[in-house]
Amino acid sequence: MDVSENLVQLTRLGFVNCFLVRETDGFTLVDTSLSGNGPAIIEETQAAGGPIVRIALTHAHVDHIGSLDALHEALPGAEVIMGARELRLTEEERRLDPDEPQAKVRGGWPAFETHPDRQIGDGDEVGSLRAVFTPGHTPGHLSFLDTRDGTLIAGDAFQTKGGIAVSGKIRPLFPFPALASWHRPTAVESARRLRSLDPQRLVVGHGKPLEAPGAAMDRAIAVAA
Repeated sequence: MDVSENLVQLTRLGFVNCFLVRETDGFTLVDTSLSGNGPAIIEETQAAGGPIVRIALTHAHVDHIGSLDALHEALPGAEVIMGARELRLTEEERRLDPDEPQAKVRGGWPAFETHPDRQIGDGDEVGSLRAVFTPGHTPGHLSFLDTRDGTLIAGDAFQTKGGIAVSGKIRPLFPFPALASWHRPTAVESARRLRSLDPQRLVVGHGKPLEAPGAAMDRAIAVAA
């Protein structure tokens, strides 16, 4: 689904999203969906008119990193980009730092063989995207703001399926992101930070895009807080 001239949303099973961000040299793929979706992602990218030149990850849960190894094998020239904190979390068996809330790290964390070409943190650039460190759903979660048009790719920092919610706040019609979240108070602070960016469009790992999402984000933050 074309969300804007710069963004294509790819949806699997009706509820798992990844995104193609159009750049002058091809596409940045944000997240890789569940395992087994690599060929379909490549096919849809070709239909959209360009190669995948970068793969950027919001976090390392199974529904976001599942097809990474297959895509890396098929597209060895594509740069793989991951948050430094999230990568360390996967390498250290999800051990928390002393200054982080000592809550249980939840969700499905599959093993993967692909080592990122680049590790990034808050404020780093990925093509036209700016990384925003948004811990809460996981300790190393990243969101991405397209600086050209204000589109916010929020990963699982928010969901819109089942109703908009901040990570950690259960929506009975689609509770899975909340059940896989690490620390809701931290997620609320990250959501407030994302709201302060005044995004013009919100896209998420689970659910439909929202145009002019400010008021809806405000309501979700108030409920979660």
